[in-house]
Amino acid sequence: MISAKPFNYPYDGNLDARKTALIVVDLQEDFLSTTGYFARQGYDPAPLRAILPAVNQLIAACRDAGIQIIHTRQGYREDLADMTPYEKWRRQRSGLEGTTALLRSSPGFQIVPELDVRPQDIIVDKTCNSAFTYTDFEHVLRAQGITHLLFTGCTTDVCVHTTLREACDRNFQCLTISDACASGDQYAHEAALHMVTVENGIFGALTDTEAVLEGLEKLGKPTK
Repeated sequence: MISAKPFNYPYDGNLDARKTALIVVDLQEDFLSTTGYFARQGYDPAPLRAILPAVNQLIAACRDAGIQIIHTRQGYREDLADMTPYEKWRRQRSGLEGTTALLRSSPGFQIVPELDVRPQDIIVDKTCNSAFTYTDFEHVLRAQGITHLLFTGCTTDVCVHTTLREACDRNFQCLTISDACASGDQYAHEAALHMVTVENGIFGALTDTEAVLEGLEKLGKPTK
């Protein structure tokens, strides 16, 4: 088990690497670069970049334990055919009309090079905050027999939390790793983490990187 609050994870004590995935949400240039979408909105990407060492530690430990790594990327088609009128209006209002911000054809869509991404990792591309909306994310999880999700990435209060909430509603067992998630708004980050634990873990459990590493070390290496 992994030490967490308000209960140790998973709740039934049955941590099975073959049924577990590490979810790495939207660690892309558009969010972490000083010239990307996030910075253009007036947010400091430094807190997002600061979690990269922890995320890489988790990726390495999960790979060693036989846990699947799944990355998500958020962005729209180059022709904007998948962008609603409201989203286009927000884009114009933010001064992004005519730019390549959040477009899948742009360099900003790519996962930052500092992150350890391997060919065997799964990548899910999305247009919405949730990785479940209009994607094959849930189908991939079910096809792989995955029932337990470990959450990292950005931003804690938006894409991480939206995906986490939907995962809980779909009966996945969820663990949010506090120091491997980040937001440009510290108050929102802390509130989102607190919300995981309310009502005796309504959105699963909350822990930190050290506790996950300790739990995975006890789990041992996968058997062939």
